[in-house]
Amino acid sequence: MTAETTFKVTSWNESPYDEFDGGKLTRATVKKVYTGELQGEGTVEYLMTHRADGTADFVGLERIVGSLGRRAGSVVLRHEGSFVAGTVRSAWIVIPESGTGELHGLSGKIALETGHQEEYSVTLEYELP
Repeated sequence: MTAETTFKVTSWNESPYDEFDGGKLTRATVKKVYTGELQGEGTVEYLMTHRADGTADFVGLERIVGSLGRRAGSVVLRHEGSFVAGTVRSAWIVIPESGTGELHGLSGKIALETGHQEEYSVTLEYELP
């Protein structure tokens, strides 16, 4: 099944925890609001490496609390991606057995490829028992 959703980033708090010639490592706490077939609020913790050429790579864990269709609960997603030439390419995977409430057993993934925007539209490909 698929679910169409849109999200907005409502806050981004990033700070370096290590710096080196040609780059730095940062930690970012990011809050989001989701609307559409997947609704709710998400908080993601990113670990990022930034290079002198403006590119970056990141990993993160995000917990979304809300609903998917008429089913309420929460779920944790693993993010992995890169930022190159103004484009973010990221894969989000639902962590197995992370669903709570009526989202227990949810599995799925999201692929994101975009530049910076006000709102982001994504499609969750999922299975739910």
